[in-house]
Amino acid sequence: MKKYIEKSGKTVEDALNEALMELGLSKEEVEVEIIEEGSRKMLGLLGGKDARIKVTVIEKGSDLAESFLVDVLNLMEIEADIYIEEGKESITVNILGEDIGILIGRRGETLDALQYLTSLAVNRKNVEYKRVGLDIENYRAKREEALKKVANKVAARVIKSRKSFKLEPMNPFERRVIHSELQKNKKVETFSIGEEPNRRVVVSLKK
Repeated sequence: MKKYIEKSGKTVEDALNEALMELGLSKEEVEVEIIEEGSRKMLGLLGGKDARIKVTVIEKGSDLAESFLVDVLNLMEIEADIYIEEGKESITVNILGEDIGILIGRRGETLDALQYLTSLAVNRKNVEYKRVGLDIENYRAKREEALKKVANKVAARVIKSRKSFKLEPMNPFERRVIHSELQKNKKVETFSIGEEPNRRVVVSLKK
């Protein structure tokens, strides 16, 4: 639930400045709803009204991501540390802990699902879309290095045998790693075939 406060002042600006001072935030970090515009006293007589506003704190994407993941970890009774970095267009999350392989799953399927759900939790409240990258114990970086070795090994096999080779089904992230790694190889080419979740990369000799 969003945090908000209501403030009154002689003008809307006075009320807003008081609210920002109390919250310790800038104008860019809040949403302002004017409840009462306020009015001046006529010729110094009675009748004037103070302005009244409602100031709501805009939740950061990193806060939404952390809140969602904390709830997930608590439900699964998993103890882990969550590290989050938020940029202008993206949020990077890494979860570290002992015995948390269950969060990765077979071939990273659970990790991909968790990343997708975290993205939904972040972007359903944000006006500007932010790409969410989630990793568990640096699994993606380790997996990327392993896939690069597989890609080059398969390329060498294709060159030697002069026969195309079809890799095991991979998710979009893994396929991108294979394609990217072999782009610099002048003797082979890659393309994907099949439908998700059984889509796979084929490595063949360049024609």
